[in-house]
Amino acid sequence: MSRIYLSSPDIGAREEELCVAALRSGWVAPLGPMVDAFEEALAHRCGRRHAVALSSGTAALHLALLELGAGPGTVVIVPTMTFVATANAVVYCGATPVFVDCDFIDGNLDPEMLEEALLSLRREGHHVAAVIAVDLLGHCANYARIEAICADAGVPLLADAAEALGARHGGRPAGSFGSAAILSFNGNKVISTSGGGALLTDDERLAERVRYLSTQAREPVAHYEHTEIGYNYRLSNILAALGIAQLERLDEMIARRRRLREGYSGVFTGVEGVDVFQRDGDADDNCWLTAILVDPVTARWKRDELATALSLSDVETRPLWKPMHQQPVFAGAPAFLRGNADRLFAVGLALPSGSALSDAEAGYVRGLIESFLFDRADRGALIDV
Repeated sequence: MSRIYLSSPDIGAREEELCVAALRSGWVAPLGPMVDAFEEALAHRCGRRHAVALSSGTAALHLALLELGAGPGTVVIVPTMTFVATANAVVYCGATPVFVDCDFIDGNLDPEMLEEALLSLRREGHHVAAVIAVDLLGHCANYARIEAICADAGVPLLADAAEALGARHGGRPAGSFGSAAILSFNGNKVISTSGGGALLTDDERLAERVRYLSTQAREPVAHYEHTEIGYNYRLSNILAALGIAQLERLDEMIARRRRLREGYSGVFTGVEGVDVFQRDGDADDNCWLTAILVDPVTARWKRDELATALSLSDVETRPLWKPMHQQPVFAGAPAFLRGNADRLFAVGLALPSGSALSDAEAGYVRGLIESFLFDRADRGALIDV
């Protein structure tokens, strides 16, 4: 059996059909009718008035932050439990990221810590340009509280829904929260355009500004004229064709990921010291990645032992995101912490969760885990004797 990855692209005949159609149309450069159709479909799916297809989720973060006012002399609140792109985009703007801890239950931005950070930063005289909330592993942040906190503080909210397309919170789709939201279509996401992302908003002016900046801030005249610094951030027509086909299949791909989570839940039911992360209250999640939390004292084995055993059988696993405040590049950055992100990083392990995983591959992975658990239980029994 070939190597089994965490979340490889799920590509089929429909994707090939639309990509060939895009190629034959002659629209092979950035922009074109497939981009327009993809943006319309994204906006509809996420309950937004506007969607702007871009070259990456990072590009969407960068442009959104610029338009929300992030720049030199400002700070932006960022969950410490996230991928580095969230924090990098803040630095691109010349602003300072301030890291805030997560809730241990779901790994998302802790509303109480957010309130504390906002009050403290204001007392110290900082201008908070924006708050970013991240929907970790496809589980939406607690927007019911976070939106209210940001509104009371008069600070715009940017929702990083890079991992959460298709998820919901309080009856609303991921991507519908905040002044703006972003999506990622990287190769390992729920849907993929190889590389790509999008900005979502109800603000027409914001959407048009992002379109303008993402096409090198070119003025609408016959010759090339530029009055602002712009960026080459637009999605190509061919990749948008791939995205349209993927979006058509989103629900079936989420259903497949959920079945994988249920399979893992069955394997770990009754195993002391092991919990399936985010399992409680996950009915609205997209199950992008299924992870487990291993208490090494109660389980009598460590997360890394299972990771090693699976790696020996060519199965990819990964710890949860290393918190931003632990990253060398952000050493010394201001942070408001309780230790929750540190603990999740120490005990969490993501397992193969991609919708492209076949039944045989999924069964193979579960069998490896069951063998590992049996061996550890047998070893524990011998130790007890």
